[in-house]
Amino acid sequence: MGSDLRAWINMIEDAGQLSRIEGAHWDLEIGCISGLSWEKGLQGPAILFDRIADYPAGYRVVTNTISNPDRIALTLGFPKGLSLREYVEIFRKKLPEWRTMTENFPPQTVRDGPVLENVDSGKDVDLFKFPAPRYNPLDGGRYIGTGNAIITRDPDTGKVNIGTYRNMIHDSKTAGFFIAPGKHGRLDYEKYHARNEACPVLISLGHHPLFLMAGGVELPTGSEYSFIGAITGEPLKIIREEITGLPMPADSEIVLAGWSRPGKVRHDEGPFGEWTGYYASREQATPVVEIERVYHRNDPIILGAPPSRPPGANTFFRTFIRSALLHNQLEECGLREVKGVWQSELGGSRLLLIISINQKYAGHARQTALFASQSPLAAFMGRYVIVVDEDIDPTNIYDVLWAVLTRSDPEKDIDVVRRAWSSSLDPVIPKTATAHFSSRAIIDACKPYEWRQEFADAITFDPELVVKMKKIWGKQLGL
Repeated sequence: MGSDLRAWINMIEDAGQLSRIEGAHWDLEIGCISGLSWEKGLQGPAILFDRIADYPAGYRVVTNTISNPDRIALTLGFPKGLSLREYVEIFRKKLPEWRTMTENFPPQTVRDGPVLENVDSGKDVDLFKFPAPRYNPLDGGRYIGTGNAIITRDPDTGKVNIGTYRNMIHDSKTAGFFIAPGKHGRLDYEKYHARNEACPVLISLGHHPLFLMAGGVELPTGSEYSFIGAITGEPLKIIREEITGLPMPADSEIVLAGWSRPGKVRHDEGPFGEWTGYYASREQATPVVEIERVYHRNDPIILGAPPSRPPGANTFFRTFIRSALLHNQLEECGLREVKGVWQSELGGSRLLLIISINQKYAGHARQTALFASQSPLAAFMGRYVIVVDEDIDPTNIYDVLWAVLTRSDPEKDIDVVRRAWSSSLDPVIPKTATAHFSSRAIIDACKPYEWRQEFADAITFDPELVVKMKKIWGKQLGL
């Protein structure tokens, strides 16, 4: 499978999943084209931009990488053409396997790699050397880091973390460092800053999309490097970066090395068009990373992941992983008869959580909803939790809304959890707020437990008849 972005691009191009665009401008055009492609929904291709205005040929940006099921399947070695629910089930089985295999694939330290083809230090550092896009009209600047992998280390434990957080260019040698409260990367730099020490930081800007998967989801693993190695079946190659001492992916396209210093070393960052579909957080002073060295390959590629209004191209992959992780977590914690979990793409994999269950006791639906709403995988920026019966497919929003409209009574079946964990990215929180709380609506859209057996029968057809009719008439019906 490999762990190289260029090999991945070749693989999806061979599968007919890539479009090449030449001549687009870094200012808004890359963002607009990426958004237009997503209007085709799950059929839209990944896009490789080259000959970008103001930049030499070969300095490229790739977007919409893992934004449909087929490319996710290709990336992970899964079979193609399955339903959303079937992919969640595969994830459910594979995630524990990968987690147990991480010990067998620690990263391999090497002395050389493609990322060392070009090294700029000191006065030669220039972030504008790369075609960082301004994706959206009201963005506060050019965002070089959206599909990035930010590498930090816990100063207490020495554990290395890889997370996907945004980086806006402030000037030729300084980038923004926006990380929401409670996220691992922020906890790392806060520990350094509390000691009045500079936090070492690496920012990988181009890499295999598996880094985006690992860095963009709350994985319960000891090392994202080892986790990616378990998926690919081979150890990732890393280089000990000279300035920070942090492990740098040897196959990265571009890596920035520098420091986030404590105190008043901050610049105004944002706004930025985020995954909620809004410029939710205002321009605000955030820590920065002062870049001391830049490593890059010849003809480097930025992995861009510009957010957009849900369902967004660059949050879609999270739905599968978060849904599978949460389903497994609910079962591990003793919740019974969970039949399906879907952290819907309509809410960017966060705002809308749907769980189907086989009700076994009074209060079963509420217990499931309340527990899931505050679980580590769903608590951050949640909004609505809907619990439905097992005959409802949680990945089918029409099924789900039908259940809400016909099986729930607003007076009896809606509860609210207040002052839950949120973020400045939440558009319903005032931009002037100093603490970020939001509520969770719990909707019990299951048949009333005490008389569920007497509930009106749903209109259905015998499954054998359905199969027979599809076999005979499916082609004419486009099924």
